[in-house]
Amino acid sequence: MSKPLPNSIYARDVEYLLHAVTNARKHEETGPIVIDRGEGIHVFDDQGNKYVEAMAGLWSVAVGFGEKRLADAAYQQMLKLPYYHSFSSKSNEPAILLAERLVKMSPEKLTKVFFTNSGSEANDTVVKMVWYFNNARGKPGKKTFLARVNGYHGITMASGSLTGLPVNHRDFDLPIIPVKHLTCPHFWRFGLPGETEAEFTDRLAAELEQVILEAGPETIAAFIGEPLMGAGGVLPPPAGYWTKVQEICRKYDILIVADEVINGFGRLGTMFACDYYGIEPDMLVVSKQITSSYQPLAAILFSDEIFQGIADNTAKIGTFGHGFTAGAHPVATAVGNENLDIIEERGLVAHAGEMGEILQRELRSRFADHPLVGEVRGVGLIAAVELSADKATKQRFDPPGKAGAYLFARGHEHGLIIRAIGDQIAFCPPLIITEGEIMDMLDRFARALDETWAFVQAG
Repeated sequence: MSKPLPNSIYARDVEYLLHAVTNARKHEETGPIVIDRGEGIHVFDDQGNKYVEAMAGLWSVAVGFGEKRLADAAYQQMLKLPYYHSFSSKSNEPAILLAERLVKMSPEKLTKVFFTNSGSEANDTVVKMVWYFNNARGKPGKKTFLARVNGYHGITMASGSLTGLPVNHRDFDLPIIPVKHLTCPHFWRFGLPGETEAEFTDRLAAELEQVILEAGPETIAAFIGEPLMGAGGVLPPPAGYWTKVQEICRKYDILIVADEVINGFGRLGTMFACDYYGIEPDMLVVSKQITSSYQPLAAILFSDEIFQGIADNTAKIGTFGHGFTAGAHPVATAVGNENLDIIEERGLVAHAGEMGEILQRELRSRFADHPLVGEVRGVGLIAAVELSADKATKQRFDPPGKAGAYLFARGHEHGLIIRAIGDQIAFCPPLIITEGEIMDMLDRFARALDETWAFVQAG
């Protein structure tokens, strides 16, 4: 863009605002794209340009943009009770109703809910709750978490430590908690030459058990994982992976934490990804689509066993010394209830399954053989196209992210907002997307992809 006027909204953005996940020096040169409004699966910038929001914001706007029912739910609750806290036995009706609803719709083992404002806060809280629980049950040595390379669990000090992405650690002095990162369960990228998918699963299971035994089972607190990994590149696990992980964790008294911040509330065509993969977690973390991100909200669902251990300890020492000013916020939980009403009334989980079949089929049939595409993958309405410098050898680009960044920019030129995770292009559209809108989204992507291929060939 041309140099903005000194008092323009663009210049003021550059002057005053530090952006998340952004090269700040580059941003000073380019300035922002200012998103002005949204409608359905589309957003519009302040210049009137219309974009297909193929990432639902940040994996999160399930019911689409501009849903009046959610605005009305927030407004009515603000008139009645705009804020209250959950400290010292205080509560509010929307939070109670949402907690009850989450327990009844989630895997059977989960019986209690703790609310936070974001997935990062929730996973940070998971670490503290697990430590508190293990201390309470006389196992204070069980402090180490098991996570995976390329896993994403947030950006606070503890949750950022669980995250297995170098860019989220570098120069932040993370990890700061005891965590061991296991091999990323991405068969296409990390399978050995000649190794079958089943053999890859067995190798990862053997690695998990070996790490536990070498550290000592008495030191391992929990295994945390996204059922389908999101921000690390949209990585479905290999067949049988979660069955073996659970068997090993149960064998050594290791809690299983399912991070469904991205997966939850229909993204894979089931209410939870735990349903899809047959996971029976001790703790389940949800956020994003719980309110379609119209309000900040996250929840930790956990078992009665964990609750009883925590509750007994609060009686022993006098309190559960943890909480957030805006935790269980009445406006956020009211919007969450209305959002789940919409998902249920409109059958959006089943719809996501149907549209997901179309999305996965069309991505593979149209792009799997493209000379720039190494792999197409995903489940339901979440997918990725991985770009490769050489299809046969799966060679990465030098520098990494070169092609992905160019394609990301070309997408904007064609009215498409996607996400480039290095050279992995992610799709995660709102659950309300239609077949016609999927075709339009992929037509735009095809043009950007072809232009990126020309760019790569030109050197």
